[in-house]
Formats: sequence, C-alpha cells, structure tokens
Amino acid sequence: MKRVLVVLPNGFEVFEAAAFVDVLGWAGEYGSDRIDVTTAGLSSEVSCTFGGFRVIPDAQLSECNVEDFDAVAIPGGFETAGFYEEAFSEPVLGILRAFGEHEKPVASICVGALPVAKSGILEGRRATTYHLSDGHRRKQLAALGVEVIDERLVVDGNVITSTSPATAIDVALELVKMLTSSGNAARIRHLMGFE
Repeated sequence: MKRVLVVLPNGFEVFEAAAFVDVLGWAGEYGSDRIDVTTAGLSSEVSCTFGGFRVIPDAQLSECNVEDFDAVAIPGGFETAGFYEEAFSEPVLGILRAFGEHEKPVASICVGALPVAKSGILEGRRATTYHLSDGHRRKQLAALGVEVIDERLVVDGNVITSTSPATAIDVALELVKMLTSSGNAARIRHLMGFE
C-alpha cells in the first residue's frame, strides 16, 4: 500500500485539493496498488479559498512523519485567503523539505509550487507555476532559484509542478504514475472518464 500526505494550508483551493483526494481515492479503490490518503493541516479546522465550507483534516501536520508516507501533495491557494501565511510557515516548509531530502514524490498544483520552492528542494531545478497575471507568480518562483519552464506540467525528478487549477487532474494522475505505473495511471484516467 502507498500512503500520500496531502498538506492543506489555510486558504487552499478546494478544487485542487479535491483532485488529489479523488484521483488517489479512485486509484486506491480500482488501481493496481492500494493508495491511502491522509490530509493534514496546521489546525483542527482549515478554511478553503472562497469560504463556503471548512475542512477537518485527518491529522495535524505536527503529527506527520516523512517515514510514514510515500509522497506528499500540496494544492495552491489565494493570498487574500491567507494561503501563504501557512504555506510559507516552517511546519509546511519543513515537511516538504523532508520529502525532498528523502527523494520521495512531491506534487503541487498551481501556486503550490511556491512553498515547494521556498523549502529549497527546487533550487536549480525546472518547475512551473501560475502563468497569468503578468507572470507575477513565475517571477516569484524564479527569485527562489528555480528554472521556470513555460509548460502546463513540469516533472523534474521526484517533483511535479503545474500552471493552474485546470491541471489538477493531470498532476494527480502523474502522481499515481510515479507511485505505481503509467499503465495504472492510464487505467484510472479511463475509469474516471478523463480521456
């Protein structure tokens, strides 16, 4: 069985987090290998970007150890919702750094690439992030020592980054591929109707 930690900073985008949880859930249920998802936050209740509802994570991030998981995933979020306050905090950066140091898969969607880069594991490596708004987020990524690539999805070794919420399913399926196989990821894509 593979175990994936999905980090939910306050102000995360629910669509992006849901893509990880849903695709990995389908893979766990119908794929070649069981995949178990654990969501974790810095508090017992986390707000998503646009309000509407709150999420109760499975665990507190402080309780999570890299040794207990095979991969980590982080969605993006909005600055106006306080995303970067938690996403750039040492508990979040520390867990991302630990997965990078252990060379375990690290998947991010959209601006989720920024805390991954701020953790230090993307320095000198290829990645991408949100591409609109005059490239503001890409400039931030470059300032963190990253070679910014103009592609929807960039895989550099064990790290997956992407440009926008529209890539969420592709990122989650790429993570399934990393954890299991390309055939298994293709099967889950087919079963979920994303062909």
